[in-house]
Formats: sequence, structure tokens, C-alpha cells
Amino acid sequence: MADRIYDILVIGGGINGAMVARDAAGRGLSVLLVEKDDLASGTSSASSKLIHGGLRYLEHYDFSLVRESLREREILLRNARHVIRPMRFILPHVRGGRPVWLVRIGLWLYDHLSRNNSLPRCTVEDLTAGPYAQVLKPEISRGFAYSDCWADDARLVVLTALGAARLGAEIMPRTRCISAHRDGRLWRAKLVRGDGSAFEIASRALVNAAGPWAREILTGVAGGATKAHLRLVKGSHIVVPRLHEGDHAFLLQNDDGRIIFVIPYEGRYSLIGTTEIVHEGPPGPVGIDAREAVYLCDAVNRYFKAQIKPADTVWSFAGLRPLLDDGHADPASITRGYILEIDRPVDRAPLISIFGGKLTTARQLAERVVDALDPPFRDLAEAWTGDGLLPGGEIADFDAFLERLKRDYSRFDADFISALARRHGTSARKILGEAVSESDLGRHFGGGLYGAEVDWLIDEEWARETEDILWRRTKCGLGVDAAGERALARYMAKRKPR
Repeated sequence: MADRIYDILVIGGGINGAMVARDAAGRGLSVLLVEKDDLASGTSSASSKLIHGGLRYLEHYDFSLVRESLREREILLRNARHVIRPMRFILPHVRGGRPVWLVRIGLWLYDHLSRNNSLPRCTVEDLTAGPYAQVLKPEISRGFAYSDCWADDARLVVLTALGAARLGAEIMPRTRCISAHRDGRLWRAKLVRGDGSAFEIASRALVNAAGPWAREILTGVAGGATKAHLRLVKGSHIVVPRLHEGDHAFLLQNDDGRIIFVIPYEGRYSLIGTTEIVHEGPPGPVGIDAREAVYLCDAVNRYFKAQIKPADTVWSFAGLRPLLDDGHADPASITRGYILEIDRPVDRAPLISIFGGKLTTARQLAERVVDALDPPFRDLAEAWTGDGLLPGGEIADFDAFLERLKRDYSRFDADFISALARRHGTSARKILGEAVSESDLGRHFGGGLYGAEVDWLIDEEWARETEDILWRRTKCGLGVDAAGERALARYMAKRKPR
């Protein structure tokens, strides 16, 4: 590979890096994406898993970000109906929360900032009747409902990378860039694989999409400088046995002014989050602490009849959000916007560094990054991802698609078919093949995970370790016990990628 010259080297396998790789490959550029760990192993698998405009950003008058996010919500929903789905959010009103008039104005703006809003508009809700009364405390009598979208964040990243690969991009997880320097109109980079083997490549442009590590890549690897300042904010979530029936989620106003989501998750669970705590020190792996778990439980217990405690947690996860430091002391008030730092000396190879951003705006961010690569690429094809379906997303109506799939595989458990369809969309048929029952899909490791899907994840989606499969490409880890995980590890050790 030392003789290979790529058009773009992308450093970072989160949502921003994957979106840049896909956009660029679709415009005819040769792309290499490297990620030091697994795809989506950092911030992009530790979000609240929402594709949303950001209702609370209106409080900070960030109307342009909300408008852009709502527009992107519509695009992503249209192009990835299997991993993104509409969801109704119930916002109960309690004494001491935001005034009713303020909430009404905010929800009205939320509905009208997008010109092409396909989701149901906000409504006033009587919370003393119907399914809400069974969940909420009796003194909570009124509230509101509005619409947004839920997404499997890690799968969105992997499918985006898969789309990039099908357009010719090379995707290399577990490959670290340890140095990069300009050599005239080229970047020359030294890369190290997970097995320790090193190699060098050249590229005409370098895109730094390393998320929390963006500053370290820019200053420590590429030898650059930056005016941008990031604040790393830890967000933690807990997963507990399901707290309410129905497909709707709850948005709870906590007594400190923050909001907490309670979202239906993987059928039998509820996802609760998030906290926001400034992280001091260098970026790295983080986990939830005891105070955060208590905080999340207390927020839910303020509203719900069913009381929970940290011991009820079946799984938790935490990640670092790289937010632009805009001077706000409260982490919840820091902008979720982004900036692109473009270093483009005359007759020298360009460098673009991405600071900030969020899941919802990553597609448009990537489009702007590739648009900015002029020079050296003067004959770029037009932007295209606004209408570009993600792999498996060739679905006009997901419910109709799912019903057909269930009919065609009528001997399978319906919940299993639903989960597989959500993960893979139309590609689910390739995994199921000619099987007539679950027993035809190979070894069952638990939690609805079978050998046929594992093979697909290894061959098509760069899965190399059990965690890649159990917690990122699927959430089957919620149902796989220790024996099943050991069996999966043995299976993966023998099953080399095709």
C-alpha cells in the first residue's frame, strides 16, 4: 500500500468520518478511512439514539441549528427507514417546571421551523386517562406530545461505512494513524494495524474526524494548530426492565432544569438518559458512576408510579461528547453545533478538522467537508447523499416491508424477524436465505443471535470481537449469557472473514 495514493484519508470511524467517506466515495474520490478501534466505538454508540431537532436548543435561541437538524431528520428518515423510525414523545408538566406558555411556544416553533415536516404535530394531552395514567403519578394531569425520531446510532455508523465501501472506499477499523506530514501536494501517513504491523500511504487530502480526539490528531499527529476549544462532556445512560407499554417515549423535566428521556428499548427494556458532566483530562474510555445512576433513577421516580433504583440496571453505557466551548458554564447549554477548520496552504495538501457536531447533522456536515475540498478536487460530482439510501434502506413503507417478511418466514418468531429487519432492512433476506426456521440459521448464542447473522457481520461489517457484535452491530448482549459469549468468541476465532 506504500505506493497507493488516495484522494482522501479520513481519520475517525464515528458518524462524521463514516459520512465523509460515503459522500466522497459517491462523488468519485478514492477514500481510505482508518479508526483506531471498532467503528462507532466512541461517542457514536453512546448517544441517546435520537435523530431530532433538539427541542431544548430553542431555549438558547439556536434556531438555525434546530432548523438544520429538523431538515436533516427528514432526510435521514427517508433514507434509512429500517434503523430510524418516528417516535412520539410525551412531555408531562409538573409544578416548578418550564411554564406552560413557554412549552407551547417552543413546541409551536418546533413544528414550524421545518418546511417539510412529515411527522405529526404537537398536541395537548390529558395524562389522567389512557396509557399515561397507568404510568405517571396521579398528580401529573396534563402535558404535551410531539414527534421526533429514534435511531440505532452504532448501526447507522456501520451502515454508512458499508455504503462507503460499496462505493469503493476502503474501511480499516483497528488501524491507528501515528503520524502524518505534508510532502508538497500530498499527505504521507504512517498507519499501524491492530496486530502491530505498520505501513505507509499517501493522500491528496486529510480529514480529521476523530471526535473527542480531534485536537490530539491535529496537534500531535498532523503537526497542526487550532483555535478551536473542545469541552468533553460525559453522558451516561442506564437500561432497565421496561417501565411502560406503548411505542411512545417520555421527556421529563428534572428539578435542576435538565431533561431526561425514557425511551422504549429493544422490546423488553427502557433506556434512560442522559447525564452531562464535564470531563477533565484527556479523552478515553468512560463509565457511569454511582451518582449518575442515582440521578437518573431519581428523575424517573419523580414522575413514574413504578420506582426504580440503580440495582435495577441491566446495562449502562457512557461516552464523551466533543462539544465546542462557547463559554457556557452549564454543560447542558453548550452548543451542539460544529465548525470546520480548513487548513489549505497554496500548493500544499489540504487538512480539514471537524470540531463538535451531533448525530443528526452528520450528513450535511460531511457534504460541507467534501464541498470544501476544492482545490485539489476541481471536478467533484454534485452532492448526492440527500437522496442516497443506506444499505438495506430500499424501503418505501417499513411496516408493509416487515409484514411481507413475516409472511415469507412465517415459521420464525415474529420478534426475531422484526429485530433482524430493523438491523438490516432489505439485507435481512440475504441473511435468512432459504432457511425455514431458526434452526437453519446455525448456532444460537442467545438473545436472538444466530450463526448466519454473525457470519454476515464478520464478512460484511468488519466485526472482529464479541463486543462488536453484542453491543454495537446488535444489542443481543442483553440476552446472551456468559456461556453464550464464550461460545461466540470461539466461533469468531475460527470464522475468518471471507
